[in-house]
Amino acid sequence: MPEIEITLEQLRGMIGIRLSYNNKSCQVIEILEDGPSLVLQNNENNIQKDQHGHAHRRVPEIHCIPILSGDKKELSELFLSLDLL
Repeated sequence: MPEIEITLEQLRGMIGIRLSYNNKSCQVIEILEDGPSLVLQNNENNIQKDQHGHAHRRVPEIHCIPILSGDKKELSELFLSLDLL
C-alpha cells in the first residue's frame, strides 16, 4: 500500500474549521508540517497551574493531532475520530 499524499495547501485550508474532539468544541489554529499534524485549540478556558500547583490563570487547551498513521499509509485514528461542527 503506497503512502498517502497530502499537500500543505490542502491542510492549510483546514485552518479555522471548528471540530469536536473528545466531546469538546475546538478550532484548527495551525498546521505542523512535521508529521503532518493539526493543532486544535479548545474553545473553553481551563485553569493553568503554576510551578507550585496553584491556580494561576485561564488558558485555552491545545491539542496536536497527527493526520497520518506512523507508517504514513493510513489516516490516524485520532484524525478519523474528529467530527465537524
